[in-house]
Amino acid sequence: MNCIVIDDEYPAREELKYFIRGFSNIDIDGEFGDSIEALEYIEKNKPDIIFLDINMPKLDGVALGRIINNFEKKSFVVFITAYKEHAVDAFEIKAFDYILKPYSEERIVRTLRQLEALKDVEQKQNARCIGNKITLKKNSKLKVINICDVCYCEARERETLIYTANDNYMENCSISEFYKRLPQDIFFKTHRSYIVNLEKVVEIIPWFNNTYMIKLKGIEEEIPVSRNNINAFKHLMGI
Repeated sequence: MNCIVIDDEYPAREELKYFIRGFSNIDIDGEFGDSIEALEYIEKNKPDIIFLDINMPKLDGVALGRIINNFEKKSFVVFITAYKEHAVDAFEIKAFDYILKPYSEERIVRTLRQLEALKDVEQKQNARCIGNKITLKKNSKLKVINICDVCYCEARERETLIYTANDNYMENCSISEFYKRLPQDIFFKTHRSYIVNLEKVVEIIPWFNNTYMIKLKGIEEEIPVSRNNINAFKHLMGI
């Protein structure tokens, strides 16, 4: 993934670049103190991520964000600002995140990790599981099922439980290892202990601390979405 940083304050750009380089594998392809120059670059180069200050001369960050939101190729827009009052505007244009200055290392690192978690999903959007099979253990037998029949997976100590609408299976591996076997255009790790099939989601329920619980088709149990994964989940679900 690559990004650009748009902020008219040089020290703020330098600080943000320090965090990006130190805590992620995201490439910084450019930085801009002028929003008009940045817009011209975005139109030509279509960066994956745009870190965007709101209080900019000539064209403010919210106005630039609205223009970017109309482009066919969508970039992840992360607002970086000292002002809380523009959060509603950011929500309306479906910004990926809204980070307040002065920067908190923990806050920025969490956002960077969420962005990187989407990398594999974005790269595999053309890899569908229709007709694909997966072999799972059931008691002493091996069962071959359609991958799309998997509703969700749950970590159970060092094993992973896999649930369909009518059955369940157990694999002797961690949930992170099992996740690698799944097509990540439709499967998403909502929590360190859960993976869900996004095509089975039928209801999203707001929960404590700005998190969600998910209801899946044919499944009684509600699946949590952790705070660390909430932004990536919202992006995938178009929220």
